[in-house]
Amino acid sequence: MQHDIAFEERNVNENPEYIDYLKNKGFQSVPVLEQDNNPIIRGFRPDLLKKIVAQ
Repeated sequence: MQHDIAFEERNVNENPEYIDYLKNKGFQSVPVLEQDNNPIIRGFRPDLLKKIVAQ
């Protein structure tokens, strides 16, 4: 847990089954951040992540 926010990391290199999961949702690149199975950030967007953490 960082910044007092619980998270689960799903590494596509270590667990290739997550590639199919992302493809089935229409994603073609990583990273993808989801909340309650809904995408909230697509791609590397530290600016958006900082806004979400600040909420």
